[in-house]
This record gives sequence, C-alpha cells and structure tokens, in this order.
Amino acid sequence: MTQFDAIIIGSGQAGTPLVFSLAEQGKKVAFIEKTQVGGTCLNVGCTPTKTYVASARRMWDIAHSNDVGVDFQGNFSANMQAIKKRKDNLIQKSVDGIRKGLTKNENISFFEGEAHFLSNNSVQLGSEKLEAPQVFINVGGRAYIPEEYEDIPHLTSTSILELTNLPEHLIIIGGSYIGLEFGQIFKRFGSKVTIVERGERIISREDDDISKEILEFLEAEGIDFIFNAKEIVPSSENNTIVLTINKKIKVEGTHLLLAIGRKPNTDALQLENTDIKINQRGFIEIDDYCQTYVEGVFALGDCNGKGAFTHTAYNDFQIVENYLFGDRTRKVSDRIMTYGLFVDPPLGRCGLTKAQAIENGINVLEGKREMKRIARAKEKAETYGFMSVLVDADSDKIIGACVLGSGGDEIITSILNVMYADKPYTLIRDSIVLHPTISELIPTTLEKLVSVE
Repeated sequence: MTQFDAIIIGSGQAGTPLVFSLAEQGKKVAFIEKTQVGGTCLNVGCTPTKTYVASARRMWDIAHSNDVGVDFQGNFSANMQAIKKRKDNLIQKSVDGIRKGLTKNENISFFEGEAHFLSNNSVQLGSEKLEAPQVFINVGGRAYIPEEYEDIPHLTSTSILELTNLPEHLIIIGGSYIGLEFGQIFKRFGSKVTIVERGERIISREDDDISKEILEFLEAEGIDFIFNAKEIVPSSENNTIVLTINKKIKVEGTHLLLAIGRKPNTDALQLENTDIKINQRGFIEIDDYCQTYVEGVFALGDCNGKGAFTHTAYNDFQIVENYLFGDRTRKVSDRIMTYGLFVDPPLGRCGLTKAQAIENGINVLEGKREMKRIARAKEKAETYGFMSVLVDADSDKIIGACVLGSGGDEIITSILNVMYADKPYTLIRDSIVLHPTISELIPTTLEKLVSVE
C-alpha cells in the first residue's frame, strides 16, 4: 500500500486545479484519471461543443448575409473533417499543457486507470494500492442510455463529436439543453434534424415563455419537433434508424443522438466498501464544504449533484481549497445558480425562474423587454428573445433573471454581480449604461415592474 497525503480521483475542472493547489502546499498527491486528462468540459463538453457552435454560427452568418445588405452568391458547406480537426487541436493544446504541468511537479504522482475503493481512505487501480488521509472524488458523469437503445446504433454527446461525415437526417431524443444545442449545430451544418421530446414542451425546467421563444426560432431554422412522445419503440434496419412513436408516428433517420440525461460515474467506485453515502440517483451526499459523511473524503463536480456545470465544479474546488487552507467561509449553499443554453441566440440565466419564485411564495415583480424593442438588437438583425428580471417586492432585491437574445450568455453576469453584492435592483435601474448595447435596456426594463402571479 503506497502512502500519500492525498488522493484525487478524476481530472475534471475541480480535480485539476486542486491537485496543483495541494502540491503547492507541499502535499504528496496521487492523481488518478481513467479516460481523458482535463475531464468532460475540456474533452467532450464545453470546449468542443462551443467550437462547433462557432462553426455553425459562421454558416448562419453566410446564409443570412442578405439580411444586412451583403450580397452573396455561391456555394458553401460544413467541412466536418476540418471542423473536427480544429476542435481536436484546441483540446490537445490544453491537454498537453496540463500533462506538462503534472510531469514537472515532483509532488504529483499521475496514475492512468480506473480506481475503486478498498476502504474509506484506500483505493486500487490495477495492481496499485494507494492510501491517504484525504481523498477527493471528481469522477464526473456520462450520458444516460436506456436499455432499449443499447443494441440500437446511437450517438451520445461524446461520440457525436467524432463524426467526420455530416448526418443526412439526425434524430435527437431529448428536447433539453444538450439536444437543442446539437440540433441547431447540425441543422446549420446542413443536416435534416428532428427532435423528439417526451414532454409537452422543450426545456421544461425553464419558464413557458422561454420554451416558446426558443421553439419559435429553432422551428424557423427548419428543425422539426415531435412532442408528447410517451412511447418510443426504436429499431434499425439497412443503416436506417426507425422510431415508432405512440404506436402511430414513424420517424426514419440516418443517425440517432440520445440526449435524455446524464448519470454520475459513481457506480464504478465500489463505494459499498466505504461509509460514503449516495442518494437514489447515484450522487454522493456532501455537506456545505463538499465533504462526505467520511471525514477527509470530499466529492466535487458533477458527481455530488450540486450543479452539473464547469463553473460549479470549479467553485467546488474553491470551496474545498478554502476549507483546507483558508477561513472556511465559502459554502455550496452561498452560490447563486447560473447557467446558459448555448443555442443561437443564447440564453443566460441566474437565480430563480418565475415558476420557482412563485412556488417559494415570493411576492414577485418582473421587468421584461423584448429584443425586437432594443435598438442594438435591431441593428444587428438579431431580434429573437427577451430579457426578464425578477424582483422580490418585499426586499427590492433581484431574485432571478434571464437574457435570451444576442449576447445573453455574457450579459447575464452583470445582473448576477448585483445579486452577489446583495444590493437592491435600483442600483442597476439608476445606473448609466453604454450606448448602443443590449445591456443598456436593463435599467429601462427595471423602470416598469409588474406583479407576477
């Protein structure tokens, strides 16, 4: 049994900065990764998908050049080999940087392989047995594949990024964040796209007006949607995917993407050999400092169920680092949820939705402004969407906001900052904002608040 000061399982956006932080403090650290250095975000998540979003946006710009008075004649197409190569090069550069840092650091011992627990403080991978008083779990998650699809040719959010030929007809099961992003990407690349959703609307966790607006511009781009698909029977024949929906609708396509959801990678850890507790969904239970029920054992990132985003994983690292070496003032419960949907135009969200605020019994006021009423959006010929800011009428504090429209993924941070400062909404309402921008309509939006019921 080889002894270390700490063991980190997983090199995602929490584990990687943590290993260097521990090493800087003089700790001898065993760093274990079973697949790809850098984790999901770098290899098969944010970096590659947003690279594809950028390529798809260029396709849209060319196709819509006439909208802004630019004449274009000629053919253009998505070069999947070149798009993939660009993505791979960006990833490799970052991975090489991480590996170089690991190699140069004498306090870090890097192990490649799948680890499982032998006890609360010891793990095994291959013939190696490692032990440490502190263990940090950062194993992430993976796409959920229902049993009925296991023998059907299918793609996941990981494998679709390896395609070098454009799908003729891409069927996507799942009308939520992952499905919508890939749907728009491949529609803009030139595929026929059909999105099949079991529910009555897309992205059901969002407010209804968000779902309707995004559906409108995705349908305008030519994406087909099928809703209320309560019963889906998949089959494949002659390189064709066939879905029989509700016993009466048949959809045939060349490729099938499953975007149904994700599950934590905790099932391979053999946690039954420990006192670490998991919930019914497989997420590791933690306290406000990401510590499990076992003292000295922490769970960070997607596997703890406290946020399935790169920024929440990195914040987990910050919380743990502050707990280990700081004043222990940073907590999971202190963060305000924020995330984006990177369709085009994008959605940026922070805090509560309207439905959540009403459910919590808050006396809600809303300021709302459609993008088609904002000069900068009209000048850019990008008028889909709206901005909405929710205010607690009893405290005058902002409790949530969304910006769906041009630059929404960037603009939302300006509202989030005021929420973290715990200042009243009047701070923004009475501010002067640069013209001409989308953001300048935030103060205007806050001038006329209406009650939400």
